[in-house]
Amino acid sequence: MSSPWYLYIVRCADNSLYTGITTDLERRITEHNTDKKGAKYTRARRPVELIYHEPFDNRSEASIREAKIKKLTPEKKRLLIQQAI
Repeated sequence: MSSPWYLYIVRCADNSLYTGITTDLERRITEHNTDKKGAKYTRARRPVELIYHEPFDNRSEASIREAKIKKLTPEKKRLLIQQAI
């Protein structure tokens, strides 16, 4: 059985939001906070904090959702996050 995919949103130190996908949330957040493997955007805005995630059965579904969320305004992303709490 393959690993599930996750769409995730992190809050950066400057209060901006970054959206991505991964198969391992813990590893990816660690990479964003410590490694060169973290996204260029988040490397300049450390530390980041995981504030939202959704599971998916495959990469395709996660990527489609990621594209939709990346098109949202920051205000709509924050509303999505609030509704999930």
